[in-house]
Amino acid sequence: MKAATIQLETLTCPSCVQKVENATKSVPGVEKDSVKVLFNSSKVKVDFDNEKASVEDIEKAITTVGYEVKKSQVKDK
Repeated sequence: MKAATIQLETLTCPSCVQKVENATKSVPGVEKDSVKVLFNSSKVKVDFDNEKASVEDIEKAITTVGYEVKKSQVKDK
């Protein structure tokens, strides 16, 4: 199990938060209850099973719905 903090470009509205949250939760291997999108800091915090998903998979899901990823940090959980 891994934990990631993904820094995004600025989130501008609450619907942005919902889109990013739904995209993140759609990735197989993501612990859906762990997904937290922080509006004020434009960060996503998420736990995922690294045998089923990678941080790159999560980043791709986020960019697919129109948001730019600045950087990601991953650590063991």
